[in-house]
Amino acid sequence: MASLASNQSKRMNAGAVWAISGSHLLNDTVTTGLVPALTQIFKPLYHLTYTETSLIVLISYLASSVSQPLFGAWADKYPRAWMLPLGLFLSTIGLALVGFVPSFPVLLVLIAISGLGSGAFHPEASRGAHLAAGNAKGLSQAIFQVGGNAGQALGPLIVSLFLLGTGSPGLLWLFIAVAVGLMLTLSVYPWYRDSLVENGRRMREAVGDNQIGAVVILSIVVILRSWCQIGTAQFLPFFYAHKYGMSYQVSDALTFVFLAAGAVGTFIGGVLADKLSKQRILLYSMMISIPFAIGLPYVHGVSSLFVLVPFGFFILSSFAVTVVYMQYLLPRNISLASGLTIGFGVGAAGIGSTFFGALADTIGLSTIFEILMFLPIAGTILCFFLPNDKKPTAA
Repeated sequence: MASLASNQSKRMNAGAVWAISGSHLLNDTVTTGLVPALTQIFKPLYHLTYTETSLIVLISYLASSVSQPLFGAWADKYPRAWMLPLGLFLSTIGLALVGFVPSFPVLLVLIAISGLGSGAFHPEASRGAHLAAGNAKGLSQAIFQVGGNAGQALGPLIVSLFLLGTGSPGLLWLFIAVAVGLMLTLSVYPWYRDSLVENGRRMREAVGDNQIGAVVILSIVVILRSWCQIGTAQFLPFFYAHKYGMSYQVSDALTFVFLAAGAVGTFIGGVLADKLSKQRILLYSMMISIPFAIGLPYVHGVSSLFVLVPFGFFILSSFAVTVVYMQYLLPRNISLASGLTIGFGVGAAGIGSTFFGALADTIGLSTIFEILMFLPIAGTILCFFLPNDKKPTAA
């Protein structure tokens, strides 16, 4: 009987993992997916500069990123299962209410509320995926992160196919996402609450020391990767329209392809993390991304697919890997590990968005894509200083 219970504890709870992944898809569609793409609507609506437009993304991402490590550290000490549904509720309803916004300052307040909800949601959701994983930590995080990456990819597509036609009032349809999100998170709530009780003591007494130096290096690599993502996702439509006269509908579709390729890469990278060294996966993903980052400013139209697809695939293939790797480096603080990888990534994207926006206003859009060339190079160099974790042994 003990052996049977042990084997069952090693199996992945697929229902819980997929429910949490679905809630992650909704959260990231609304926050990191829609918010950058919605700048195309907000810029002419409120007569904003590129810098002011980027402030929308900065507020959203900073509210989420600054709060995520704090929520994560608090959750490690005082687990609260109800933070899972509450976080998703705030992140989705905050942006849904933007359809009623009368002014730019009120818009920023609602964007901040949505970001805080996302900050509360991510550490709990990532820990839920960790608890449901059994021995398949990489696969579970891959499924979880693919939900988020798919949401990021869907955001520009929703803007292109629907919201560019309806304007900000079309955001009222997001109340459907609010309802679906509550259904998903409440369905998994009883299991998650019980799992926290059963696993809380074991996680607090985890064997192994936190590796702070490696955590700092990994956090910097996550920041560089996030700058690649946000620089491409937010400014590619403006760059193609400005330099090649391409419509926003077409360039948004290309942005979707870039992020969708990243979602596929995230899943494959997460699956490989259960079999191979996570440090090596991260190193090779950054290294292989270099030539595609260099070629990005020089292609457009159909030919850009030959750069955007592999660039998105490889640069984001380490997304789930870095979460599992950070949990490996912080065995005593699982939720904090999620807050650092996902939260720092989101915050870095927000800061990068504002920085790139200021450059676009003062120097030009082309400068952004020239900077993007060097980010994977810097990330590759830093990866050599990370510890090469051991390959997991078969159970």
